[in-house]
Amino acid sequence: MRIDLHSHSDRSDGTRPPAEVVRRARARGLDVLALTDHDTVAGWDEAADSLPAGLTLVPGVELSCKHDGRSLHMLGYLFDQDEPNLAAELARLCDDRVIRAQGMVDRLRDLGVDVTWGMVRALAKGEAVGRPHIARAMVEAGAVRSTGEAFTSRWIAQDGRAYVERYALDPERAIGLVRAAGGVCVLAHPRARRRGYVFADETIEKLAAAGLAGIEVDHPDHVPEDRARLRELATALDLAVTGSSDDHGELTGDRLGAETIAPDAFGKLRAGASGDDLRLPETFPEAR
Repeated sequence: MRIDLHSHSDRSDGTRPPAEVVRRARARGLDVLALTDHDTVAGWDEAADSLPAGLTLVPGVELSCKHDGRSLHMLGYLFDQDEPNLAAELARLCDDRVIRAQGMVDRLRDLGVDVTWGMVRALAKGEAVGRPHIARAMVEAGAVRSTGEAFTSRWIAQDGRAYVERYALDPERAIGLVRAAGGVCVLAHPRARRRGYVFADETIEKLAAAGLAGIEVDHPDHVPEDRARLRELATALDLAVTGSSDDHGELTGDRLGAETIAPDAFGKLRAGASGDDLRLPETFPEAR
């Protein structure tokens, strides 16, 4: 059983519609896929309605959090999307994404970059507008040659001239919200060094005490030494070891299934969830 628990559609910053994401997942030999768009569940229905035979959809989200002034991402799975408190926070996160993106467009225009809010909105298919949409608009405008060039201090990196802060959750509160909605949380790519996501063992231990269910260990941006240490830490803290592609379509080379989670680890996550919107069939294969 091949399981990938981290993917994105064009409802956030992926490049492909949810229906195409699930079709490609099955074509890549996946049996289970989690759709985890940033701060939104807007792609769930389309993905569920388009599931090819043999593929199970795990409902998920990637929540924007902040710890000690630094961005931290939390993956939530198997929760009830209608739970009021979590739904309200998702709405707030998406609303602030729009406000923040508009502010970044304004700053870029002040810097002489000919991007418009209309260009960004045309690229963002949902309300979860992100910096990748702005970067793609900058490429279209001829300001940069690649999206990677946009993510520098010259432009929209966290220390960039056009960067604007946005609302984000405290990670311990995010865990509490997802758990109250019947779900479980996994810390996303905690040692993705080239992207600046490097969190100390002590931070992970604190999150485990708050109810964290797992650590994303096997991720394309993790080097072998970090994977080994994270696996040791997960074992010591009795957390599930997860693996996933973090696929964003064309932006990441269509890498669905590049990393996967062991079935028994997925079973451990499922055992901790009690949400009403699981979308897992009664005949779903048990972990083995």
